[in-house]
Amino acid sequence: MSAHVLMLSSSRKGSENYLEHALTYLYAHLGEARKLLFVSFAGVSVSWDDYTAKVADALPDFEVAGLHQQADPVAAIQQAQAKGQAIVVGGGNTFNLLHNLYAQQLTEPLKQAIANGTPYIGWSAGSNICGRTICTTNDMPVIQPASFDALAVLPCQLNPHYNNYTPPGHNGETRDERLNEFCILNPHTPILAIPEGSALSYCHGELKYLGDDEGYVFVGQTKQAIQPTAVLNQYLT
Repeated sequence: MSAHVLMLSSSRKGSENYLEHALTYLYAHLGEARKLLFVSFAGVSVSWDDYTAKVADALPDFEVAGLHQQADPVAAIQQAQAKGQAIVVGGGNTFNLLHNLYAQQLTEPLKQAIANGTPYIGWSAGSNICGRTICTTNDMPVIQPASFDALAVLPCQLNPHYNNYTPPGHNGETRDERLNEFCILNPHTPILAIPEGSALSYCHGELKYLGDDEGYVFVGQTKQAIQPTAVLNQYLT
């Protein structure tokens, strides 16, 4: 079977309600399926119970079960497909998310479930971990995971919440400058930078960009625009 993965840049777009913009993407990605196994481990300032309840409130048409509430999280991931559940990984702090996945020995079960076709949806940090590593996350390293290696659903890097806005008077590095630092050290590894409200869909062996605004790909010293509906299979190798 092939991966069936939706990588959302963000949980919100503009002033819309939590996950409001994502509903169209979710329904298209899941078809008639309405059961979600939610991974809340990116939450730091919110309890995992509260995070799961927040997602359930935002998605009343779906049955949401928290992975952290399962007696055997490994078995829950392995059995999700048989139970008709999609695995959903929320945003927050990417380092905390990956730390907990490693600590609970869930990275390999997740990789296997995705490879076997279990539907997967992530946003923000939950999308970041679909790349080769988390080295292009925007988050602070508030905790040290066992490795920066992520799920490697895609062989490239991701940068959700992408924008290159610089506030007046700000003298720190821009997002482009930070991403360029990665590119200098890893000149052959592409970074797919996706703005809020957009997403990447990896289904049936096709990687496609979804959204109304341009995304960008950084490779080496180049930055190129990605147009809505563009097929990006060249970044799968």
